[in-house]
Amino acid sequence: MDPTPIVYTGLGVSTLLAALLPRLLGRAPISMPMVFLGAGALVFTVIDRLPDPDPVRNAGITMHLTELCVIVSLMGAGLALNRPVGRRRWATTWRLLAITMPLTILGVALLGWAVLGIGVASSLLLAAALAPTDPVLATEVQVGEPAENPETDEDEARFTLTSEAGLNDGLAFPFTYAAVAISALGAAPAAWLPHWLAVDVLWRLGCGIGVGLLVGWCLRTWFFSAPSEKFRLSEHAEGFVAVAATFLTYGLAELAEGYGFIAVFVCACTIRAAERSHGYHRVLHQYVEQIERVLTVLIIFLLGGAAVRGLLAGTTWREVGVALAVLLLVRPLTGLIGLARGRTGPRERAVISFFGVRGVGSLFYVAYAVEAGRFAEHGTVWRVVGLVVIGSIIVHGITATPAMLFLDRFYERHSAP
Repeated sequence: MDPTPIVYTGLGVSTLLAALLPRLLGRAPISMPMVFLGAGALVFTVIDRLPDPDPVRNAGITMHLTELCVIVSLMGAGLALNRPVGRRRWATTWRLLAITMPLTILGVALLGWAVLGIGVASSLLLAAALAPTDPVLATEVQVGEPAENPETDEDEARFTLTSEAGLNDGLAFPFTYAAVAISALGAAPAAWLPHWLAVDVLWRLGCGIGVGLLVGWCLRTWFFSAPSEKFRLSEHAEGFVAVAATFLTYGLAELAEGYGFIAVFVCACTIRAAERSHGYHRVLHQYVEQIERVLTVLIIFLLGGAAVRGLLAGTTWREVGVALAVLLLVRPLTGLIGLARGRTGPRERAVISFFGVRGVGSLFYVAYAVEAGRFAEHGTVWRVVGLVVIGSIIVHGITATPAMLFLDRFYERHSAP
């Protein structure tokens, strides 16, 4: 039997469910990714003739599909933020990026080397892939949509988790490049460190930020200030322009050999900074959010299928232990260290530290690095990353709604006159 009709039927049903589930689940301690992860595992167990979903054997497809999902999500995250960028306004975010993320990379790399017994390159790749929090799967703990009232501000926990996920996806790339370089040239710093610092850190980061600022400024001027109303897209509510902005920014940054992930998020924040009270920001965000939801459903569905079709075959108890340690020890502890003595209260610190959601971005980094480098233990890396992402979907999916409701009630009690 030709599986094509089954695939189309499944896509239709999944897309309809993607529209309905967020409303049906409401405040239940279950998330949409959890549903589709289980559905993928069930469908690929029952139906044998479906295409192979294993990301190890389909690394190229996995890389491009996850890449697309992440850049669309980054545009949505940047457009959703109401708070202007600033040293003090984003102080909690800077702490997570400057303290928590490097400590996470160090901790995960040590686990890979000491517990799993994998080499330096593979340990660093594992750490780089699992260091960034995910803008795709963390919607339950992130800000909703842009507010038309410029005085409206997000609560500290949701804002921090959204802005952190928007930036650290790109900041993981230098460490991924370092892992690739070590896999090809060896661990001796003289072989790879000078090029890494000059190109992979300074040039690519600077280029990504510069392209994002430039494209964002040009687009926001066009959207809101074009001399002719015919060209002023903010007056016509063309939401799909957000996708054009995403692809244009990412493409230009990658052509200039900069970090496209950072460029897209910076571009989105730059567009959001113009005419903050204008309703066009919500139009752009809603369009991007709908596309992101469809892509997320597809990827998580395939991940569920991959889990039962061989991705986790050969998993050892040490790999399970490392995955649990990443979720339940490394991120919470490094998060608390990074936020210590900051502007957040104890409840906010606990929520921010615990909800270091891992997801689609981690899958992208492993697929990218395995295609570009020579990692002898790539099977181990894939299994651990798969376990962490699946574990994050389940653990954070169950706890997100109760935790955020608890935090919301706390805010209400302390804001009441």
